[in-house]
Amino acid sequence: MILLCLHVRIVVTSLALFYYAGIANASPSLPRARSSSRQVEFPAVDVPSHLNPYPDKPRLTFGPSGTFKLTIFSDLHYGENPWDDWGPQQDVNSARLMRGVLAVEKPDYVVLNGDLITGENTFRENSTTLIDRIVVPLNEAKIPFSSTHGNHDNQRNITHLEEIRREQLDSSLSYTRTAPPGIGGEGGEGTYWVPIYEKATDLTPALILWFFDSRGGWSPGSTSVPLPDWVDASVAGWIKRETAAMEAGWDSVERRERGALAFVHIPPHAIESVQKTLSTTRNPGLNADTLSQGSTQATSDPSSAGNDQPFWDALNTNIKNLHAVISGHDHGNEWCAREPSKDVIFCFDKHSGYGGYSSSGWGHGVRNIVFSSANPASGLETWILLEDGQTRARVTLDGNYDR
Repeated sequence: MILLCLHVRIVVTSLALFYYAGIANASPSLPRARSSSRQVEFPAVDVPSHLNPYPDKPRLTFGPSGTFKLTIFSDLHYGENPWDDWGPQQDVNSARLMRGVLAVEKPDYVVLNGDLITGENTFRENSTTLIDRIVVPLNEAKIPFSSTHGNHDNQRNITHLEEIRREQLDSSLSYTRTAPPGIGGEGGEGTYWVPIYEKATDLTPALILWFFDSRGGWSPGSTSVPLPDWVDASVAGWIKRETAAMEAGWDSVERRERGALAFVHIPPHAIESVQKTLSTTRNPGLNADTLSQGSTQATSDPSSAGNDQPFWDALNTNIKNLHAVISGHDHGNEWCAREPSKDVIFCFDKHSGYGGYSSSGWGHGVRNIVFSSANPASGLETWILLEDGQTRARVTLDGNYDR
């Protein structure tokens, strides 16, 4: 069996309506992500096709030095106020930040962790064209990436599913997928996983990146209604089935420990209580958003309390060697902490986009993550990088962190 493989380097705004009208129905003609590649002969082993979800894409691997670096852009909020000068300028600023960070950091993989678009400011006839612009810096840098989606990505004129399909059309190095039928609930199509291999010739991956859709926002159309703001309970069973299939399929050909990272835009509700016990030494980073109603999953409506628990239980019960759960949504937070009930580390992203709410002194930037080894016991290093080059909140996430 011949598979294409490659070591790849990882890591409101819009134009005015009169401008959009000219491009509303145009097919994207953006630079396509390219890659140099070589063919590698793999041993003839029986690994189920389900466990190779990207047969036509380059295999993602740790680098020659044994490291793997991710850069996370969160809450870009493209498309705000397209009817005035202020809005489009925010997208220009966000694109500048993306290009600058990618040029300096040269990550192996990029994650866009939700609220790519401020959907309530978009127009139905051209809302997905904002995705065209978001992926341009990634295509230019030829860096593979995945997305989650947030509550602002589900609005009357835009949906998570539409954004995913547009992204797949825009970039050959998008690894974003949709969940199987019946998984994720209404407005929650973006649940999937991405395998990362230590070496291109390995039979099984060393790291799994999990992406979960926390929904929220509003359903599309003239009869728009609020959508649930939590990962649907159907995802809990899917996690259990996927992890069981991984163990059965991969361990039969190559038994190894593999790590995991989980990305979900709206933080799980269990994180709310963690904020009360933060320490500026153990949990450095901006802590300017008090977590309350609407800040975490299943809290916008008091009657929905606890509805994210099936997901939270399944995530922590079935996914082994989970290094951290990473969320955006709350623009004023950028700390990491250990959630005691599940003994799992949670981290906030850094607000990247110039769209969306902000405050003086918060700044804009990214969260970087570096694995120095494919061995899950080695943990990872993570920190916040601001657009001006400042770094802060650098911590090592391992078994000793925040105990």
